[in-house]
Amino acid sequence: MISGAHAILYSTDPDADRAFLRDVLRLPNVDVGGGWLIFGLPPSEVAVHPADENGRHELYFLVDDLKSFIAAMRKRSIPTSRVSVQRWGRITEVTLPGGGKIGVYEPSHARPPTVRTKAVRAAKRA
Repeated sequence: MISGAHAILYSTDPDADRAFLRDVLRLPNVDVGGGWLIFGLPPSEVAVHPADENGRHELYFLVDDLKSFIAAMRKRSIPTSRVSVQRWGRITEVTLPGGGKIGVYEPSHARPPTVRTKAVRAAKRA
């Protein structure tokens, strides 16, 4: 039924943030016209948390080794926040060139299996 997800980052400097995702995080991408890039993501997951209001959403990138990720960002002079240890993992925030922040964490919780779509199965056979 669901074949993927599309997350949107809003930015006051979208070109700089697109360059960061492309050049620093090295996410695969397609130009859908006029430099408007759409980025591919690794397998993802979604959780539902309790809240006082509906409509709030967050995006986190997951890493296998947070310490190595932070070191790689430091080499490129990209600021990260202090690491916070939570019961579900270790987390930092990366400041994007446009000024926004994205959470990055090394999960300590169990991970669900990846949904395999027809396109993914076909690509694996090719």
